[in-house]
Amino acid sequence: MDSLQPFEIVEATIESIHGAFRSGHLTARHLVQGYLDRIKAYDKQGPALNAVISLAPGVLEEADRLDEIYRTRGAIGPLHGIPVIMKDQGDVKGLPTTMGSVLFKDFNPDRDAFVVDKLRKAGAIILGKATLGELGGGDTHGSLFGSTRNVYDLERTAGGSSGGSAVCVSANFATLAVAQEGFASIRRPSTWNGIVGMRPTAGLVSRGGVYSGWPSKIGSLGPMARSVADLARLLEAMVGYDPNDPITAHGMGHIPPSYTGLLDRDALRGARLGILREPMGFASEPESADFAKVSSVFGRAVDALRGAGATVIDPIVIPGLKDLLAKRAGNPEDEEASFRQYFDPCAEAPFKTREEVRNSPLFAKVSKSSQDRWMRSSTPEAYGEYLKARDELMTRLLKVMADHKLDAIVHKAVEHQPTLIKDGVNPPWTDQKGAPHLNTFLVYVPSVVVPAGFTRDKMPVGITFLGRPYDDANMIKLAYAYEQATHHRRAPDSTPALYPIGVPAKRRGERPGLTLV
Repeated sequence: MDSLQPFEIVEATIESIHGAFRSGHLTARHLVQGYLDRIKAYDKQGPALNAVISLAPGVLEEADRLDEIYRTRGAIGPLHGIPVIMKDQGDVKGLPTTMGSVLFKDFNPDRDAFVVDKLRKAGAIILGKATLGELGGGDTHGSLFGSTRNVYDLERTAGGSSGGSAVCVSANFATLAVAQEGFASIRRPSTWNGIVGMRPTAGLVSRGGVYSGWPSKIGSLGPMARSVADLARLLEAMVGYDPNDPITAHGMGHIPPSYTGLLDRDALRGARLGILREPMGFASEPESADFAKVSSVFGRAVDALRGAGATVIDPIVIPGLKDLLAKRAGNPEDEEASFRQYFDPCAEAPFKTREEVRNSPLFAKVSKSSQDRWMRSSTPEAYGEYLKARDELMTRLLKVMADHKLDAIVHKAVEHQPTLIKDGVNPPWTDQKGAPHLNTFLVYVPSVVVPAGFTRDKMPVGITFLGRPYDDANMIKLAYAYEQATHHRRAPDSTPALYPIGVPAKRRGERPGLTLV
């Protein structure tokens, strides 16, 4: 009888998974079952991370189908058999899109978002949907599910709004995740859960079939992964033009043949990096001990950049940065238009307008921070001031980069440690603390966050590589070089390995039992 060939699912990469497929030591079914067993053990029991809202029906059968294709014809795409979690703000056929709210718990649009369809064509398996900040904003609390826990400290928030996606990746509930960001919703939970995350330049990735899309320009879908190489592979499968999301017309001509093909572990050698130290995070407290703990780790990260061969200009100053950021405002017409763009094609949409949502008796059950965001309004005058400020800040940022011949700007990914859950669901209603939003203010610039170490409280800290418009490939390249020079990613102790999984040749197709070790 053939002996068991073990495969370690914890911290598995696309490369290691595909290598195990090729050697016959692993099938997509066994991989999916391994992730399902981890979700069963750790999401609603054990540490009770509470990061998964729904699991896709027939996911094991889909894995079997892909295994048969692989056996007879080979891989159908670069993500063949790779399980992916989707933030529950985007549509996956057969699953409701709840946005974490009792308002939408029964809403089933029965379609795939544009990106989900692209991922399936690349061979990915959509494992399920992740929790999020209710109605798509703020820390990951919601009337439908409660609160999602941080993988490194169960009393702290996962961040948000893509907190569930970040937790699923960090806890090894899936190989990859798709997130969404309109303020800091990819970068902050990625940082606070010790993974890699990216908000690409607006226009590279379609928001079709995702709530809070066109004609709004702020929100963008982006990849999350445990490594920069996996993030690059996921982004490759996500980018592309979608006529139903006109912002993607901006991305035409800016997509390289490959992001992974440009990865270079020596990319920091000779790179010129400007260090932006001015505090700019939402509700940051620069004089606090908590802020200082993050600053200490960031200082070591800057030293590591120098050690990897980068030329560091420290600090750089963007004139009037905070004054300009303070002018952020939304287009009062976009939110309603975006709402209709998403819901109008759905025959059984629960609400026809945002006003109907506000008037629903269920609205009283929505988390306080999400209620506040939903009720918040802007004026045409404030939006006009924002547009002028956005244009001015973009010019000032690009001038600083030109004056110093910079390849990228580096700043703290988040300026504070993860806050306590109890302070987010009760007074003082702490939400989004320390989150820089420079990239989403400017819209057309990319940002990548990478683990940079841990504070004295054993909380993860990250650094951000921010670049010129559509310089996404170079930001990924620099992030990869930093990751390879430092290797700060560390799997959380809250979700240890369950069992080695593998596929003995004479037992393929059997399901491994759940065995805690």
